[in-house]
Order: sequence, then structure tokens, then C-alpha cells
Amino acid sequence: MSSGDATPHSELIHDWNRDSEVFPKGTSVQFDDETLRDGLQSPSVTNPPLKTKIRILHLMNELGLDTADIGLPGAGDHVYRDVIALAKEIRDQKLAIRANCAGRTVLADVEPMVRAVDEVGLPIETCLFIGSSEIRRVTEDWNLDQMLRHTEQAVRFAAERGLSVMYVTEDTARAQPETIRKLYTTAIENGAKRICVCDTVGHSTPNGVRHLIRFVAQVVRDTGEDVGIDWHGHNDRGLGLINTLAALEVGAERLHGTALGIGERCGNTAMDQLLINLKLMGVIENDLQALSRYCGEVSEAVGVPIPSNYPALGQDAFETGTGVHASAVIKALQKGDHWLADRVYSGVPAAELGRQQSIRVGPMSGRSNVVFWLERHGKPTDESTVDRVFQAAKQSQRLLTDDEIFSVLAES
Repeated sequence: MSSGDATPHSELIHDWNRDSEVFPKGTSVQFDDETLRDGLQSPSVTNPPLKTKIRILHLMNELGLDTADIGLPGAGDHVYRDVIALAKEIRDQKLAIRANCAGRTVLADVEPMVRAVDEVGLPIETCLFIGSSEIRRVTEDWNLDQMLRHTEQAVRFAAERGLSVMYVTEDTARAQPETIRKLYTTAIENGAKRICVCDTVGHSTPNGVRHLIRFVAQVVRDTGEDVGIDWHGHNDRGLGLINTLAALEVGAERLHGTALGIGERCGNTAMDQLLINLKLMGVIENDLQALSRYCGEVSEAVGVPIPSNYPALGQDAFETGTGVHASAVIKALQKGDHWLADRVYSGVPAAELGRQQSIRVGPMSGRSNVVFWLERHGKPTDESTVDRVFQAAKQSQRLLTDDEIFSVLAES
């Protein structure tokens, strides 16, 4: 530390999280980004133009995400065209991220995926979904034999044509165990290479997720096949992130999410929050410098603003106008120790996300806030100047903007 304090940074924070870490060293995890498909099912979003989707796809790639759902081509010609364009972008720009597409377990949805693969000449994972819960079956007047027949036909049709199939059971979190067993076993026997466990309506708790994933993992082992397990969660009870971490803890290998958690109803697991937490837990080493741009691009594209207090990415995440808090950050900066300044009052280091700590001036600020602001803006820090700004801040009902402080200085 530049202040002369010999205490190494590693000894300044006792991390109780690490002392009880549930993820062993070397835990492997992949990420499937659903922003451009499931995320666009939110009632509040605007479907962005293709050129914007391409920019978002590049940002996913920059973040080191493994796969991206680029659409449901069976939904119509307009979706099919976007799927083709996005797949060609991955091919032509040699992006590391891989493409997948969603579809129902009906041949009418599988056939456009086969055509897309043939047209682009790029492998596209086929994600075939079917409702699995009893409540869905009663609503749709389905019976299990029909569901198994659709599963067998669709999965076999795709697999025989060389497509890599992920079989997705909607509402797995509310489905009967034996239904789950029969559906997954049938899909695997007919060529599925991955299965996706879904909490489609955000019903699960972390303990429920653990119990469910352990059950599914045993079903997979019973088949004797090497099949990957995905987790796809929603946030209706505010448990999307913690449920996804619980799924990883007990055997899910690929985790789904969307930028800012956009999606149907209350949305999906937030991919940004998932990445940040796994980076801080030491599970991944992805460079997250592009995370702010990724979320900002999506926010603008779909018309969903980022709340000011949104974790790590909101405007307030790394700002403080409170005297005691700001004073500690200022002291760390005065020591020339940016590592210290980034953590003394922050559980998420701003620099990991390409951001920085910001000291503001407002009614709860101390004089040190004012001095720091003046120094940063090349203004005099004599007692009279500091006092004028300090008094203006105390009379305000909120933090002062830079322009307002400049106005106070100009009045003198």
C-alpha cells in the first residue's frame, strides 16, 4: 500500500463468504444468454432492430458468454430472417459465442431450424420445449402419452438431421417426479444431448432447486448417457439469482439469464448479476469491463430503464454524498490506493466493471466532500469557497449537480 502501511490488501477483508464457499475450486460453468428471445417476451419491451441485436450479440461475445438464444424461427418469416442474420454474423465475424434457437416439440418448429443450419452452414443448437406440469397438462387437455410421442418425434427428427438437441421441460419446478423422469428419459433415448430444467413461473426456492436438480441428475445417470444439465429460472418471487446459484451448486452446468433480468412477467435471472457474483466468488474469470455497455445497450434498445439503485450498474451504485462514507473513500484516494478506495465502502469493486467511485455533494455531505469536489475540478479550496458550496448543499433537498455547484461558484 502506498501509504506506508505494510498490511497487504489480501488481509484487509476477511471474507466469510469464502470461508463457507459452496463451489469447489475448478467448478465449471457455462452461460446461455436468452436476452434476444425469452427476454423479448417481456410485456414492457420494444423488439429492437436487427443492427442493434447484432451489437448486443457482440457484447455477449465480449463478456465470454458461451451460447445465445437468437430466436424462435418457427414463429414466422421475420424471426427466421433475424435468426439467419445473427447466425451469419457469428460465422462471418468468427465469434466464439455459439448459437441456439428455441422451438416447440413439433416438426413445424424443427424444420425451420434444419433449414437455418443448412443455409448458414453453422451448427445451431436446437432447444425444444414442452410443458411438463400437471396444471399445464390439465389446462391444455394433454395426456402423458401425447407428450412422450411429441418428444420422441421432434427430438429424433432433429437429431437424425445432425442438430444438437437440448430438450426443455417448461414448468419443471411444479411437475410430478415420474413425469419428469419419463420425459427426460424419452428425450435422451432419442438423441438429446442436453436437458434444461425450468422454473418457468418463478415458483422455486433455493432448497427446492437443489432437490429438483439432484433428482434430475439421477435421472440422467440412470440413462447411462453423457448429457448436460441446464437451469432456466424466473424471478417472480425475487429468487431468480439465488435459485440459479443453487442450481449450479448441485449439478447444473449451464445457466440461463437475460440482461437486466428482462423477460415475461417479473423477468428471468439477471445475467449481469449472475456474472458479477460468480466473478466475486472466484468461480469465473470473465472480463466484465463490457458489462455496463451490454446492459446499457439492452436498456436503450428495449426501452427498459436501469433503476438508479440497480446492483452494480445503476447510477447510484458507486456514488456517495454521505459524509462518513465519502470521507473514507477520499482518504483511500489520498493515499493513492485505488484498490482500497474501490472497496472500503463497496462490496463490488467498480473497476471490475469499468466504472469508478464518485464523490457527490449534498445535504448529508461533510466539508471533505466539498474539498474533494473542488480539487477534482481544479477550483480553489479556500475556506470561503468551501463554505459557500457547503451551505448550498445543506440547504438542498438532494445531491447537487455539477452545474449547480458551478453556479454557486460563479455567484461569488
